[in-house]
Amino acid sequence: MKTHLKCLAGALALVCGSSFAQVNAPAATASAAAAGPALGAVQTLQGRTLEGKPFSLAALKGKVVLVLFWSTDCAVCRDKMPELRENYAGWSGKPFELVTISVDRHKQDPAEYEKIIQHVVPLKQRFVHLWAGEPGYADSFGKPVQLPQSYLLDKAGKLVERYSGRIPPEAWDRIAELL
Repeated sequence: MKTHLKCLAGALALVCGSSFAQVNAPAATASAAAAGPALGAVQTLQGRTLEGKPFSLAALKGKVVLVLFWSTDCAVCRDKMPELRENYAGWSGKPFELVTISVDRHKQDPAEYEKIIQHVVPLKQRFVHLWAGEPGYADSFGKPVQLPQSYLLDKAGKLVERYSGRIPPEAWDRIAELL
């Protein structure tokens, strides 16, 4: 019961944009950390969405893609979801896609979040959502250094930038340049 309440509180925070935990996270910076994929390398990602649809990053070739690893337990992740939704809706009709990957230990956590999203978030603000624990899930990104962890890919699927922690405002300018 306590786990379900925690998940529900986290999911509501993701939708509403408020946090139920104190955050002392440093500002995000473009990181050239040794961990993770090399800049300029073509990335791979495949699995099933939370709705059960097959997904392949290769199918998004020709689009700029922002891949975000997150968790329902991550306060910074929850705080940024409303901003991500607004930005995503703002790029509607452009060759851009936002793909989120939950690294929660249990599928029920992101699945319960997704159920809430389907009821309260407009369709134009919904993006692709996968769970890293799903059988058949595979990616070339490696384990996130911290959450949220984001990767910006160009239209050829090559890694252009990575961000640890909050996505900086400059990332949205970089997306505009790549479009």
